[in-house]
Amino acid sequence: MAVRRALAGVVGAVLLLAGCGIPAHTEVQVDGSGPAVAAGTASFRRGEPPTRTASGDDRAAFVRNFLSAAAGEPERAYERVKQFIAPENRARLQEKQGSEIAVNVVRLTERPVITENANGLFSVRLPVQQIGLLRANGVLAPPVVTETEYRFGLRGSVLPEQEGTEEAGLFVTDPPNVLLLGVDALRQYYQTRPVYFWSSDGSRLVPDQRYLPLAVPDERRVSEVVKWLIGGPAEWLSTGASRLPDRTALINNAIENEGRWEVNLDLPGDDNRRLAQIGIQLAWSLPELDGQLQLTTRNQSRVLIPDLRRHRLEHPAYPVTGNPQRFTVYEGAVHPLALPDEGGAPVPLAPEVNRDVLSAGLSRGDSRVLAALVVRAPGGRQRLATGSGDGRVQIVNPSPQIFGTIGRPVWLRSPDPRQPYGLVVADRRLWRFDDRGRMDPVPLNVAGPVTAVAASLEGHRIAVVIGGVLHLASVNVDGGVVTAGPARKVATSLTDLSAVDWAGENTLVLAGTTGRSAVYEVSIDGAMETALVADVGARVTHLAAYPTNPVVPLPTVLIMYEANGVAYRYPQRDTIRRDQVVDVSPPPNGARPGSPTAPFFLS
Repeated sequence: MAVRRALAGVVGAVLLLAGCGIPAHTEVQVDGSGPAVAAGTASFRRGEPPTRTASGDDRAAFVRNFLSAAAGEPERAYERVKQFIAPENRARLQEKQGSEIAVNVVRLTERPVITENANGLFSVRLPVQQIGLLRANGVLAPPVVTETEYRFGLRGSVLPEQEGTEEAGLFVTDPPNVLLLGVDALRQYYQTRPVYFWSSDGSRLVPDQRYLPLAVPDERRVSEVVKWLIGGPAEWLSTGASRLPDRTALINNAIENEGRWEVNLDLPGDDNRRLAQIGIQLAWSLPELDGQLQLTTRNQSRVLIPDLRRHRLEHPAYPVTGNPQRFTVYEGAVHPLALPDEGGAPVPLAPEVNRDVLSAGLSRGDSRVLAALVVRAPGGRQRLATGSGDGRVQIVNPSPQIFGTIGRPVWLRSPDPRQPYGLVVADRRLWRFDDRGRMDPVPLNVAGPVTAVAASLEGHRIAVVIGGVLHLASVNVDGGVVTAGPARKVATSLTDLSAVDWAGENTLVLAGTTGRSAVYEVSIDGAMETALVADVGARVTHLAAYPTNPVVPLPTVLIMYEANGVAYRYPQRDTIRRDQVVDVSPPPNGARPGSPTAPFFLS
């Protein structure tokens, strides 16, 4: 099912992908994003999850509500969950305070099993996949527990005279000793929103996905985002993103004064440049706000942003364009694609370098074009050839290394066009390359064969498939050395992953299996997912996407993939035919025409 998005003008609305805690072999669906939010208001669903008695004597509904009880502002999570637990068992759930409050987010892998016992009570079995630990700061961190199921009991009122009182209805007995939250409840009671940090070199904004309870009042939402910025990025982003100066603090809460938001910070030093950078961070981290934002340090007015919408236009989060161009490899050369709703673009490669190509990655930086070509080498092997040029690549430099297999090369969006770098998987290892044909291995902290890599919009985060499992890592380029931070494992319903690319700033498109080969869109933490193509029919061997983004919004993510030697495009779900390939000669009489392969985008 296609993912539907409502994007508010140039700024774009925050994506709110809907997850679904249903069996992994059932098609996952999405509701789509919520409407745009006006300044000082919120049109998202409000309220806290259902109370214990809301389900009456419906045991299945009670269990669903129990998996929602922890949702909302973290300070009251234990109070809400304990209302569901029988009084005699509430002491088993040991409470934590403040920043230590965390909720285990789980996805049901099968429907809950509710069994009636001989004594008239009920036993519940919840088969689950551990997704992550939702912390008080809105970060969904990796899970810390490994349970694949939870078991507990249900009982009704103990005494007849309790009917009609607060002691009536169902209760949980022998509860789990952790707070549980289903992915359905995460979708329903939280707003997904990115908060932006500057990259480690201070050149780009790096989005960090957070979850804000919908129960948080409007007047506190700006303050919550400011506190997230002060608290720093999620741990896995620490290599590629930087923190605010130490001892930065919010003085009181942010306030709205006649349509202008005012934020008062205790910011060490006297740094107007740093305050201006924080202003850009806040402008993008609060995309629902227009109008004015005043930043103050130690109660002295320092920076006034008169128009947040214009400020975002003047300081774009990503170096992207709104003109994605499609290409494919046909009979050993890169060719444009002319699809029914799109026109073909010239190939930015000179004919003498556009030959013996198996797959390619092209990128545009300023007026230069970067090219990475996987070409045939002697003995049926492969090598990488790279180059750059002003508008057209005339020369490519073959790497001295020769490999058995090389995956799809991807360029990092380098802030310095004079030092472009990319990543590629070769013989099941991750390698860094530049435009001069040099290749060096990139160490990862996870053992296992690497089979795919993809780079994010800003170039400081990568998705890597290691041992058939999705991992994320931040990237830092310092002095020509590409360093990948600790890789974070991400749980998804798909297994045996074969390909990955970025579908948005905090979403990925994955190819794998649920028993059938499928293509899914998944949030970077694995919590929200939707089946785009539930049954491809064959293993996907190549996947490329042009991601949606808040700078140049698209109605949906554009995807092309290859399976069993046939190329497809999404969301149209049709094959890419030979007659859609531009600048090819007809095959000789009696010869069977080839098929387009390894499709990709240039922007």
